[in-house]
Amino acid sequence: MPGFEVFGEEEKKQIYDVLETGVLFRYEFGEQRKGIHKVLEFERDFAKYCGAGYAQAVTSGTAALKVAMAALGVGPGDEVITQGFTFVATWEAILDIGAIPVFTEVDETLNMDPEDLKKKITDKTRCIIPVHMLGAMARIEEIVEIAASRDIAVLEDTAQAAGGTINGRHLGTFGDCGTFSFDSVKTMTTGEGGMIITSDEKMWRNMSEYHDHGHDHVVNPGGRGGEGRSFIGFNYRMMELQGAMGIAQLAKLNAMIESQRANKKRLKAAAAKIPGVKFRTLVDEQGDTATFFAFMLENREQCRKVNAVLGDNGAGAINFSENSWHFYPSWEHLHNGSTLAASGWPFAEPGGKRRVVYDPELLPESADILSRTLVFPVSIKMSDEQIDTICSALGKAAQAI
Repeated sequence: MPGFEVFGEEEKKQIYDVLETGVLFRYEFGEQRKGIHKVLEFERDFAKYCGAGYAQAVTSGTAALKVAMAALGVGPGDEVITQGFTFVATWEAILDIGAIPVFTEVDETLNMDPEDLKKKITDKTRCIIPVHMLGAMARIEEIVEIAASRDIAVLEDTAQAAGGTINGRHLGTFGDCGTFSFDSVKTMTTGEGGMIITSDEKMWRNMSEYHDHGHDHVVNPGGRGGEGRSFIGFNYRMMELQGAMGIAQLAKLNAMIESQRANKKRLKAAAAKIPGVKFRTLVDEQGDTATFFAFMLENREQCRKVNAVLGDNGAGAINFSENSWHFYPSWEHLHNGSTLAASGWPFAEPGGKRRVVYDPELLPESADILSRTLVFPVSIKMSDEQIDTICSALGKAAQAI
């Protein structure tokens, strides 16, 4: 990651096609656009790539979560279960649609722990959002089975794992729908942008209309049609320049992942020499996008010592237990119920009654796992010098333990 490392003539050609028409809006302007519909083409390409029936492009991965939940009927009074190790966007979207986020532990996949999931389901659970975090898959088949036994929808947050698979089946296709992010640091990028995939035609139609202010799209699937409206919506439309970028980047995605896998393999071989090291559990190593390389030490103290050596040798790793954007105990605005709304919404009802209170100590197993886990981002184009620096630092850390 990220895809801007491979920007080239392909992206320029797609963007030039749009600029020649002068039409940046994904709908209408039929004569002027000369048959150019880049967002629609990107949607169709992405659905085909993933093996899904339908794809709906939106403005961001965050918007994808909200549009998907709206189409699933999630709203006030509902609980949505997700994991305590994810980017804040996952639970921000849940709160923004009016539902209450409920957090599970992660296991050594660094994704949702199915056993803890079972404990968190209540009669109010409307949706489960496992996150394929740091480029690798959750135990999605187990999670879907648990959800199905309770007739609960599953939305796969695949923001960081586009192109990932389990036994050849693409992540995002196991649940009712899957969401993706194409922001500036994702393996494939459109700068900003997101996508939702599903094989449920009715859900896709609802997403299509909701993301376009509720416009009636029924008479013209994939485009605008009549002017009747079945429900209210909002504006989460992707523009043509983003769609153009997406077409070019998607065509390179498999090659980008292969480069990341090769780079990760070299890092893993070096880290394997550290006494007591353990690698992140992968449900299907062949389907890993290799966006990140994660390894675990025996305890917090050993982890800190290893990372100190890495830092002293120009290759400090990320410890997500100390990261304020991705791990539950560090989300002080969630714990404090901080909001701009005078009423205190979404943490409080009008009148001030608190809807939910979060305990920072809620997820001790996740805290233990992440406190002893180190992570390196894996780029598409890593020079031999970059990789050698990290590998050399890992070697010195192995000698220091």
